[in-house]
Amino acid sequence: MRKPWIVGVLLAAVLLGGCGDPSSGAEAAPPPEVPRASVTTQQRAPASASPSAAASAPPAKAPNVLYLGDSLAMEAQKVLGQELRGELRATYTSAPYSGTTLCDYLEGTGERSLVPDGDKAAALVRRLRPDFVVLQFWGNAWGYTPCMDGITHDASPQRYFERYAADMKRLADQIAGAGDARIVWVLQGPDPITPDRVRRVNALYEERAAASGELVADAGRAVSGAGARYSWVQYLPCTAYEHAHDEYCTQPGRDRTALHRDDDYLHFCLAPTTSTPKPCPVRSPGILRIALEITRSIRENP
Repeated sequence: MRKPWIVGVLLAAVLLGGCGDPSSGAEAAPPPEVPRASVTTQQRAPASASPSAAASAPPAKAPNVLYLGDSLAMEAQKVLGQELRGELRATYTSAPYSGTTLCDYLEGTGERSLVPDGDKAAALVRRLRPDFVVLQFWGNAWGYTPCMDGITHDASPQRYFERYAADMKRLADQIAGAGDARIVWVLQGPDPITPDRVRRVNALYEERAAASGELVADAGRAVSGAGARYSWVQYLPCTAYEHAHDEYCTQPGRDRTALHRDDDYLHFCLAPTTSTPKPCPVRSPGILRIALEITRSIRENP
């Protein structure tokens, strides 16, 4: 297994990509000049049985959920939709774009954004009238997206966090001005390159939610070791559901399952990354764990 000190080079190549079909045998391609737009998908059909579907009765009112985010949301969008529809009978729309950060979803960013005007957060809220807007962002720290104005964590951590907090407020204000949706900030898992960065990004999400009445879903804890919330791990002990389904308990003889590929420390899709972003095409325990926690947060806050 590669050491974390070389992962920066690997993440630069995979952050902007999506999951590919491993049966094709294709190698991961270089990232495109800009992320390709996701296809906004709206899903209402019933889902098949899932580990959470039988866990509790669905709420009296089926929620309308909008899911936005970066490549982590791109790979998880299909599984999250299955969980929300299966357990909560939710109406579900996803519009993630790989390589993005919060400012990309702000209205008024024009050509400096990687998200088209029709898929800005406020525009989607006005059109879809969701009850919840789930925001999952790793916190693009490399200045890839033009709307960050070249502000990166490596060059200026303080400016980066100040800008991130300001973008959180602007985005939340635009969403509030467009409808009555509750925001769900998804807390991220450990960052193997700069562990304190994701800890501080998560703290911003929690502070914002506590002050505003918004919600957090600590999906990152579901992909962290017990008692080691911000220590990166590639494997975790199998859950009861994963034990019962060998495709999720990837190493049952060792009572552990894989969260990441050997060549990708950031994403949770166990298929190779490609230059064409898409939902993860293979069963991936980390993605299911994240989706279950987001679903639980919405279920418990009707």
